[in-house]
Amino acid sequence: MINEPSVDALVRKLGSEEEPVSRYELCVAIAKRTRQIIEQMQSTGATELPGKQKEIVVACNEVISGKFRIVRN
Repeated sequence: MINEPSVDALVRKLGSEEEPVSRYELCVAIAKRTRQIIEQMQSTGATELPGKQKEIVVACNEVISGKFRIVRN
C-alpha cells in the first residue's frame, strides 16, 4: 500500500485551480505512466528499479516532482 505521497497531494499536484483533476483521472494517468516504465524496463533488459522501488511508486513520485502532467485535448 502506498501512503506517501497521499492521493490528495497527487490530485492537487496533477491538477490546477482552473482544471482540477479527479481521482479517476489520477488513476488513469498513474496507470499509463506505470505501464510506460515497465515497457522501458523490458526494452532495456532491466529487472528491477534502483532502490527496489515498485513502478507505481516511481510514477507517483514523478507526479509529485512535476516530471509529468496530464495533457487534455
